[in-house]
Amino acid sequence: MDLDILENLKRIRFDIEEAKAKYRDRDDVIRLMAVTKTVPYQRVNLAVGEGVTLLGENRVQEYLEKKDFYDKSAEVHFIGHLQSNKIKYIIDSVKMIHSVDSVKLAAEIDKQAYKAGVVMNVLLEVNIGGEDTKSGVSPESLRELVYETGELKNIRVKGLMTIPPLEESEESFYKMSGLFSDLKSEHFENADMEILSMGMSADYALAVKYGSNILRIGSGIFGARK
Repeated sequence: MDLDILENLKRIRFDIEEAKAKYRDRDDVIRLMAVTKTVPYQRVNLAVGEGVTLLGENRVQEYLEKKDFYDKSAEVHFIGHLQSNKIKYIIDSVKMIHSVDSVKLAAEIDKQAYKAGVVMNVLLEVNIGGEDTKSGVSPESLRELVYETGELKNIRVKGLMTIPPLEESEESFYKMSGLFSDLKSEHFENADMEILSMGMSADYALAVKYGSNILRIGSGIFGARK
């Protein structure tokens, strides 16, 4: 039932504003991203109609099947694990790629962006919990990745992204906040460090506390995936 989306958005926005009032500056911009994995485009467009103008895509094939039906006022970011051979299919239609975790992947994005005549904004994915099952660069290798990625001409590093261990969200968000602040103060070439993307359906209010400015929420908006 579509009314659940409206109620969920109302609750989420209240939680965000409450956390922002408690922990953040009044002028801070915190964007709510609707993660659309397995969600029919009709339900996605309902969320867009309610003011959610940022969409997060996890799978290239699913995105390609749905993108032409999305409300054109929505901005789409790719947030899932990305294979190098699929970059060319999304390079001209997404505004940002959140999941860059190696120089090899960054170089291929740079190559495809050059072919498409665009400069692609990217976030560097950090495996903050050191989990074997997750993608992402280690915190110890992050600075080197920022430097090497910043040398590429057709991508621009805009910040960091992480998916923390569920049982360690607060500790992980605290560590990410520190990493982000340190890198921001260093002023790397071609790296703006404007975005910290962390927080999902189970921990988005906590992510606000630690400086996140993109919250990636799927089931919290659309309900449990089928």
